[in-house]
Amino acid sequence: MSDEPAPELLDIAAELYGLPLADFTPERDARVKSLKGTPLAGPVKALKKPSTAAWVVNLLVRYETEQVEQVISVGALLREAQTGMDAAQLRELTKQRRQLTAAVTTRARGLAREHGLRVTEAVATQVEATLTAAMIDESAAQAVRSGLLVSALAATGVDAVNAASAVALPDALGFEVPEVVPPPREPLRAVPDLPDTAALDEAREALTEAESTLSGAEEKRDKAASAFKDVEARSLQVKSEIEDLRRRLADLESAAADVDDELTEAEDARDSAEHAVTEAAAARDSAAAEVERLGG
Repeated sequence: MSDEPAPELLDIAAELYGLPLADFTPERDARVKSLKGTPLAGPVKALKKPSTAAWVVNLLVRYETEQVEQVISVGALLREAQTGMDAAQLRELTKQRRQLTAAVTTRARGLAREHGLRVTEAVATQVEATLTAAMIDESAAQAVRSGLLVSALAATGVDAVNAASAVALPDALGFEVPEVVPPPREPLRAVPDLPDTAALDEAREALTEAESTLSGAEEKRDKAASAFKDVEARSLQVKSEIEDLRRRLADLESAAADVDDELTEAEDARDSAEHAVTEAAAARDSAAAEVERLGG
C-alpha cells in the first residue's frame, strides 16, 4: 500500500470539501454508494464533515487563493525576520499579523455570505485563528492550503501545531486544492421594455399586505394609547395620595414633637409632686414622733 493517498481520493475530497456545507454529508454518502465494492468506498465514507470555520477557510482557499497565498508567504517571511527581534519589534510584528489576518477574515465572511452562510463572531474568531496559525506554523500553512480542513487551527508560536489531525486526509499535507475561477458573466443584452404583469401583480399583493399590516398596527397603537392614558391617570392619583400621606406624616411628626414636649413637662411635674409628698410624709412622721416623746 502506498504512503501517498490515491489521486482519485484527493480529487474526490477536493470536490466534496468545496461543496456548500449543507450538501457535504448527502453528497459524500451518495459518492460512497456509487463506489460500493471499490477500495475508495471506505476512505470516502471516513471523510468527516468540516466545521463551519474550517468550511469558510476551505472556501477562502478556493475562491481567494491569492489572499491565502499572501498570508502564507508573509507568514514565512515574518518567521524568518522575527529571529533576533527585541520586544518592541515583536509587538509590532504581532500587530502586523493581526491586521493582515483580520482583513482576510473580513473577506472570508463576505465570501461565505455570498455562498449562503452567515458567519457568526465566534466562527470568525476561529477563522482568524486558523489564518494566524498558517502564518506562524509551516505545517498549519500546508493544512490551510490543502483546502481539506475539517476543523479550525490554533497556534501559540511555542508548541507545534498538530496540522495532520485538522485535515480530512493527514497524508495530503502539501496538496494544493485548485483555485476556483468564477465563470465569466454573460454580456447584457438590450431587450424591449415590456410590461411586467407578474411583477405588477406581486407589487399589488405586497401593497395589500402592507396596508393590512398598517391597519393592524394602527389598531394596536390606539389600544396601547388608551391603556397608557388609564395607567397615566392611575399614576397621577397614586402620586396625589402619596403627597397627602406625606403631608399627614409631617403633621403627625409635628404633633409627636409637641406631645414629647408635653410629656417631658408632665414628667417633671410628676417628679416634683412625688418629691413634695416625700417631704410632707417625712415632716408628718417627725411631728408624730415628737408627740409620742412628750407623752401625748
